[in-house]
Amino acid sequence: MQPAELLAELATGAPRSGVELAARAGVTRAAVWKQIEALRARGVPIEAGGISGYRLPWPLQLLDGAAIRAALPANVAKRLGTLEVHWELDSTSSELQRRGTATPDLSMVLAETQSAGRGRRGRHWLSPPGLNLYLSCLKRFDTGFAALSGLSLAIGVIVLRTLESLGIAGASLKWPNDVLAAASGQTPGKLAGILVELSGEYQGPCAAVIGIGLNLRLTDVLREQAGQPACDLATLAGGTPPDRNRVAAALITALAEGLHQFEREGFAAFADEYACHDLLRDRALRLSGAGGERDGIGAGVDSRGALLLRLPNGEIQRIDSADVTVRRA
Repeated sequence: MQPAELLAELATGAPRSGVELAARAGVTRAAVWKQIEALRARGVPIEAGGISGYRLPWPLQLLDGAAIRAALPANVAKRLGTLEVHWELDSTSSELQRRGTATPDLSMVLAETQSAGRGRRGRHWLSPPGLNLYLSCLKRFDTGFAALSGLSLAIGVIVLRTLESLGIAGASLKWPNDVLAAASGQTPGKLAGILVELSGEYQGPCAAVIGIGLNLRLTDVLREQAGQPACDLATLAGGTPPDRNRVAAALITALAEGLHQFEREGFAAFADEYACHDLLRDRALRLSGAGGERDGIGAGVDSRGALLLRLPNGEIQRIDSADVTVRRA
C-alpha cells in the first residue's frame, strides 16, 4: 500500500482498522503501520483510536484533475496548456522549469505534496499531503522582463480575487509576495506565499513560472514548524475550508483571467486593488538587507510595484529588491 492509496482510504474521516486496510491492500498490518507513520511524518494528523482503528480528525478531498478541469469556465479551459495533478514532486515550479520551452503557455502543475517546496529567498515551504494547495503556472510573455514589473504584486491581487470568489474575506497583502490573514483579534499570519521566477530575454520573449502555496488547513504541529504566524482557509471559513478541487479551479480561473489582464495592461490594472489590501501602508516598518537597517513609514507602492518608504526626514525611498526583509516595527 502506497501513501496515496492509504490517504484515499482515510479521506472520509471515518475510522478504518489496520486489519481492514491491510486486507483491502493485500499487505500486512505492519506495512500499513509503516505507511501511516510515513504520512504522519509528512504532517498528516492521523489519529489512532484503539479498536476502532485509524482516522483523520476531519474529511479531506484529494485533488482530481478531471474534477478541476470540469469546474473551469469553458473559455478558461480552452486557453489552458497542460493541467496536471501529481501525488508528489520536489517542487511544482521546478517541474515546470525542467520542461523547458516545449511547455505550452498557461500550463498548470499541482501536487498533493512537495519534498522540496520553495518559498522566497530559498526558504522551505511546508507541503503536507492532502491539506493545502501547491500550484505552479507557466505564463509566456513577448515583452521582456522590463514589462513584468509588479507581477508578483498582481499575483497577490489574483489570490485575493480567488478568495473573494469563494466567499472568503479578511486577507491582506504584504509586499512583495505574501498573503496574510488572521482570526479576529489575532496577529496576521501567512495564508499564501508567491514565488515568481523569470527566464528568457530582458527585452524579448520570456516566461514566468508562478508558484503559489495556499494554506487550506493547518494543524498545530504545522503552525509550530512554520516558525512564524500562519493562517488557513479553515480559520477564515468558520472551521471548514472549501473543497480543495473547488479552490484549485477558482485559483486557475483567476490566474488565467488575471494574467491576460496583466499582459494587456501591466500592474496598473491591479494597483488600486493592491492599495486597498496593502498591509504595510501607513505602518511603521523596519527594512533589513545588504545595506543595513532602515526605519520608516510605509507609503504604498509605485507604478512599477516598488515599495515606498517614508523616511524620518520625509524623503520617500523606493525599494525594488525582493532580497530586503520587511517587518512591522
